[in-house]
Amino acid sequence: MSSEVKNFIDKIQKNDNAGAGEAFKDALRAKVGDALDNHRKDVASTMFSGTPGQTTPEAVPHSDPKPEVAGTGTFTQDGQVVPTGADAVADTGTADVTQNAGE
Repeated sequence: MSSEVKNFIDKIQKNDNAGAGEAFKDALRAKVGDALDNHRKDVASTMFSGTPGQTTPEAVPHSDPKPEVAGTGTFTQDGQVVPTGADAVADTGTADVTQNAGE
């Protein structure tokens, strides 16, 4: 029997209810503290070594496909894109980037 529990019982026998309440809290703290310390030691001993029978989950491949890259290019002084690389193809598409004043 721990000294905290013995102290708790002694206070109950003396009808010291307030003291018994504090002794009970001390006994409970000691018991929970010891249990936590034991569990901490168990976790620390198996943290990096693993436990027998425990499997490591496999990595799941990324679900989104990689986007296709149309081609590479460099910008000229006037803002045009000049295709570069072995598969370079000039893009002749145009886009309207003007803003409408009425909208």
